[in-house]
This record gives sequence, structure tokens and C-alpha cells, in this order.
Amino acid sequence: MHADAIEPLLVGIKAVAQLLSVSVRTVYSMDAAGTLGPMPVRAGDRRLWSLTELRRWADAGCLNRERWLDMERRRR
Repeated sequence: MHADAIEPLLVGIKAVAQLLSVSVRTVYSMDAAGTLGPMPVRAGDRRLWSLTELRRWADAGCLNRERWLDMERRRR
């Protein structure tokens, strides 16, 4: 498999901003305000987001964090 064909499991804040078509500052604001549903995970000193979860969140209508986490709990 060619390295370019591998899709990352986790993405950093710059990639999240690109995926959402917003600035990095906006992603930080959304995360702090709870309007970005998925929670980041820590990997060393980096905050990373699950690409799969970001896609599910967008497909669900970009719910706020409280509603998103509630929906995810019920899904499991």
C-alpha cells in the first residue's frame, strides 16, 4: 500500500480547521465553547481528533458537545 493512500485515524487542529473550512482560532473557540462535538484525545503534548468521529458528527448535523456525547453514549 502506498503511504499516500493511508488515511489518518487522528488529525490535529490544522486538519480539523481545514475539514470544517474555518480557522484554527475558530476550532479552539468551538472546542472551548462546546460547539465542537467530538472531544480531542491527548497524544503527548498534542490534541488530536478522531477523523471517523468528526465525520459522524458532521453527518449528524454538527451537534453541540453535550448533545453529541449523549448521542454517542446511546449509540454504544
